Amino acid sequence: MNTHLALKSRNAKVGPIPVSTTSADTCPDNCGLKTKGCYAKGGPLAMHWAKVDKGERGTDWQTFCGAIADLPSGQLWRHNQAGDLPGTGNRINTAELSALVIANHGKRGFTYTHKPMTKTNAGAVKNANKAGFTVNLSADTVAQADTLAALDIAPVVVVLPIDAKRETKTPQGRTIATCPATYMNTNCKDCGLCARQDRKVIVGFPAHGVSKRTASQIAGA
Repeated sequence: MNTHLALKSRNAKVGPIPVSTTSADTCPDNCGLKTKGCYAKGGPLAMHWAKVDKGERGTDWQTFCGAIADLPSGQLWRHNQAGDLPGTGNRINTAELSALVIANHGKRGFTYTHKPMTKTNAGAVKNANKAGFTVNLSADTVAQADTLAALDIAPVVVVLPIDAKRETKTPQGRTIATCPATYMNTNCKDCGLCARQDRKVIVGFPAHGVSKRTASQIAGA
């Protein structure tokens, strides 16, 4: 596993906050977008991600956690514009995640995971959120969003079809609010919704990237 930290993102939707990228070996096999539809597998991000995979960019986990610990108090930052939580494939490395949670103390780190919520993984995610590091559970469909929300261990996000409304409901009636950065002049730095563990809404991301049509089809299944 290799992880790169950019202290100032150049992604307009993220805004000028620190953002990390982790090698693709952390991506779980159960992710519905892993083989097709992943936004990170196209454009400049794909080229950057490939260099992180090869070890041309980034550091080991201990060095990365040290860099996070050195961020200013209260700093909002996004973990993994590409990649997933530490641990190969479907498994979360609980010791490495705990090290990141400790490094994040006093900061406002947030991320997303497609890792399956096994008993061990779910416990690690729940503990991370309780300790102030926001881990959002990522769903590929609105039905899956209901399943993840019912676990009641972490906030949930979901991929939406390209033409999704700004606010909609899951099959079980949960509110889905579309990410404001997709239709307003704002970004993660100014919004911070995904960094809130206590939010009641599911955040929806309309399919985007070079494979957005494929992702949209998966989301609408």
